[in-house]
Amino acid sequence: MASRARVRAPELVGAGGWLNTGGRELTLADFRGKITILDFWTFCCINCLHVLDELRELEEKHRDTVVIVGVHSPKFVHEADHRAVVDAVDRYEVHHPVLDDPALATWKQYAVRAWPTLVVIDPEGYVVAQHAGEGHAHAIARLVEELEAEHAAKGTLRRGDGPYVAPEPTAGDLKFPGKAVRLPNGHFLVADSGHHSLVELEADGESVVRRIGDGTRGLVDGAAPRFSEPQGLVLLPEGTAGYDVVVADTVNHALRGVRLADGSVTTLAGTGRQWWQGSPTEGPAREVDLSSPWDVAWFDGRVWIAMAGVHQLWAYDPAAGTVGVAAGTTNEGLVDGPAAEAWFAQPSGLAVSADGERLWVADSETSALRWVSRETKAVHSAVGTGLFDFGHRDGAAGQALLQHPLGVTVLPDGSVAVSDTYNHALRRYDPASGEVSTLATDLREPSGAVLADGDIVVVESARHRLTRLRLPEEAVRVDAVAHRTRRAATEVAPGALRLDVVFRAPTGQKLDERYGPSTRLLVSATPPELLVSGAGADTALSRELVLSDTVTEGVLHVSAMAASCDDDPEIEYPACHVHQQDWGVPVKLTADGARRLPLVLAGLE
Repeated sequence: MASRARVRAPELVGAGGWLNTGGRELTLADFRGKITILDFWTFCCINCLHVLDELRELEEKHRDTVVIVGVHSPKFVHEADHRAVVDAVDRYEVHHPVLDDPALATWKQYAVRAWPTLVVIDPEGYVVAQHAGEGHAHAIARLVEELEAEHAAKGTLRRGDGPYVAPEPTAGDLKFPGKAVRLPNGHFLVADSGHHSLVELEADGESVVRRIGDGTRGLVDGAAPRFSEPQGLVLLPEGTAGYDVVVADTVNHALRGVRLADGSVTTLAGTGRQWWQGSPTEGPAREVDLSSPWDVAWFDGRVWIAMAGVHQLWAYDPAAGTVGVAAGTTNEGLVDGPAAEAWFAQPSGLAVSADGERLWVADSETSALRWVSRETKAVHSAVGTGLFDFGHRDGAAGQALLQHPLGVTVLPDGSVAVSDTYNHALRRYDPASGEVSTLATDLREPSGAVLADGDIVVVESARHRLTRLRLPEEAVRVDAVAHRTRRAATEVAPGALRLDVVFRAPTGQKLDERYGPSTRLLVSATPPELLVSGAGADTALSRELVLSDTVTEGVLHVSAMAASCDDDPEIEYPACHVHQQDWGVPVKLTADGARRLPLVLAGLE
């Protein structure tokens, strides 16, 4: 195999300590002799959740030679709470050791710039590869096989069990429930995400009537169905279709239909595969890939989908049996305007106004409340400013702050209740006054809510229950707090800045230009005035930017994609893989700052 740069891996340090090790503190020396894959992740990040799923097969296949170590590196303040990290490791079925690094100490040592980032360390303790974003599982699998062969021959490979110790299982009827709907009989149907099933509860919100799904992760239709971390639910208007409820089956990348009479399930949209750049964006619903649908709502005669995995809204038409993009570009951020030009960031909650004229959206990564007009299809923001500002602040909507909300519920007076997940609160936005207030606190990671007989029933996801609350006449008083992203800004100089996205095709593959360019680079900035020139899309992975000398700080938004294919002329239909990542790089402009900004998509700088 080709020689690689010999870079000694820095030590693993995290103030939160280790999880999934049975209480044992680990160091890099404990992984000597193993191929170690560091997964820098944070639990708010949908791309990080995609990578967890990408790694499951590799983790199982190479369990005696490979150790995956999650390095939890928070974006939001809530994600620095150790208890929240423990919950997330349980929620997402992380079956490897996790280092809780709330101060980003190890993140900085490895010069990581994006979630998710994977770093491969060989059995002798040297870094041999780094990959940012999704789509790298095949490349890492190939590298693992090479490293196994190389270090078995050298005698430096140690086989055997790794340090993973399974935690105690969570007991109870619900496990990290996602969202709920009220059924015509007064019962609740709950997406029991951690148990990969749906649960019908009586009107008390506690007594189990039945379970739909056997609790095993899978994509199976019929009378004995299986789901994979289902989230959103919507009750369809009577007579709309041959089923009653549509389910956002998130990790299956599918929409499922449920017939309440007998609990039978049908796949309505999606193939079970995750959508990638270049895949169809509309067509027969069962033939189009989806990407982590998180919520669903009946709006303007169709089922609208919060497609968290690609930062868009899609819509499913039950009558035509079709699905397609309704709003968003796949670029991550907060940009209002016509549906086809708007930017979202992990939309995760939907609700429709009583008059059917507005679709409210909880846009989680921008900590924003947004809405779509039925008449114009234009996108508007009510609360929130962008990817990097969040907190808990009431008052005028223009200066109010949320923290990673996952749910929205329309209240009887036309205002909107926001499940402000990482603030553990229920917030209220009043469109008439433009004011934001707090209805309730001490709700542990609320992810959705539903009205019931004048009360509001909140899905307390991290308490594994539904909680009924009286809608208060007066708001709760909360001391205001404001936060920015915890990442340190990169110091760059005003004027010319060379942007290089580093990409090296995996062994045995090459960039395939037979059908046109196989790479894409999109650059923008917040504020837009930060970039004098260099914004926009092109196919080259390097670009000369010019930064303003009047702006002192901002964020460079960089989105890169590269497609590599098997490099073997004997293969008639070579397998191709897409590698992609979005970076939001906080920058501070200083006279002696850097003149070059390298971002590693795959390979080593």
